[in-house]
Amino acid sequence: MPTRQDALRDLLARNGKDADLADALIRIDNVVQNWRRQMHKRELGHRATRALGLDLDLAQIDVLFAIATPWLSSEPNADDETMVSTVAERLYIDPSRASRLVAEMVNSGYARRAVSQRDARRTILELTPAGEAVIEAVRGYKWLLLGEFFSAWPAEEILAFVKLFERYSSWMNSSEEAEEKYADEIATLARSIERAKAEVASGSKSG
Repeated sequence: MPTRQDALRDLLARNGKDADLADALIRIDNVVQNWRRQMHKRELGHRATRALGLDLDLAQIDVLFAIATPWLSSEPNADDETMVSTVAERLYIDPSRASRLVAEMVNSGYARRAVSQRDARRTILELTPAGEAVIEAVRGYKWLLLGEFFSAWPAEEILAFVKLFERYSSWMNSSEEAEEKYADEIATLARSIERAKAEVASGSKSG
């Protein structure tokens, strides 16, 4: 009986992709799915809070990172003053939830409100020394563990991994072109869903 992996191989083969590429993509997708599950569980974050003895949950720590100056100057809004709306934008959450979480951090002494240097009518957010200490400790925890893991890799493998990982991470940027290229095949996939739904509906009625 054909497996789901066989179906994926057939789909790619019909569109000019060989079996070796299909198998490689399946392996990549399995790794990404496992990584996504780990990220969803926030395993590293939970371990960090325990190891560092933090009295904060991960959502609160996320807010502190959103208030902090972005790690990279290339990040969106890196040079902007941080307001509640900025926190909501950086965390992709509702402004009302961002406002509540920010208030918790202010009341707990990890953040404070200040007057903007650019517009005195505007209230901005800053980390207190306690908030800064949390950010640096969590970052330090992650870098120590990452450093230990990658220290066992040869330098040339690390360099190759970084280049390839950066290249891989940009694949979504060209996905619209691929979607246009395979419009007919994607339409066929969409119709298969409709047929399956129709069969289910028909079976329910006959039952």
